[in-house]
Amino acid sequence: MPRLRKFVAYRGLERPYTRISKYKKKSFIKTTPNVKIVRFNTGNLRKKFPYSVNLVSKCGLNIRDNAMESGRQTCNRLLESTLGTPAYHMQVRPYPHQVIRENPLASGAGADRFSTGMQKAFGKPTGSAVRVKEGQKLITVSVNKKDLKVARDALNRFRKKIPGSYLVQIEENK
Repeated sequence: MPRLRKFVAYRGLERPYTRISKYKKKSFIKTTPNVKIVRFNTGNLRKKFPYSVNLVSKCGLNIRDNAMESGRQTCNRLLESTLGTPAYHMQVRPYPHQVIRENPLASGAGADRFSTGMQKAFGKPTGSAVRVKEGQKLITVSVNKKDLKVARDALNRFRKKIPGSYLVQIEENK
């Protein structure tokens, strides 16, 4: 299985290139890859909790969906083991709509014979990413007052799995 390309190539939030062709079928991405985020809502979905702890972005960037999923798993594991499922509600807010494309470049002996180079360089879809703007909430954990420290620790673990810088905000639900 090939390795993932470093995400520095996709991290910027500039508008993605859109191919406009005189042939209509060449103007679209043929398929979108499956989203790797398994669940967007976990924990107790029915109960209203008095406090919410949010992870808020300090800068705008793209985040690959597998990074979001690994952060969600570590966060959920801590919450589930310390509090138990009925004592929290965790929600991943953004959806990975941005399709990441890669133009495969051949290397090695004789690569020049079957490589297209930058001709037809639109690329094949390899993954998807979340577009995060400055000040946007990435994940929300709703808990009772006595569990605020555990929720903050869980979001700090989530923060270490994804690129960028983030703030942990606590707000009271009314």
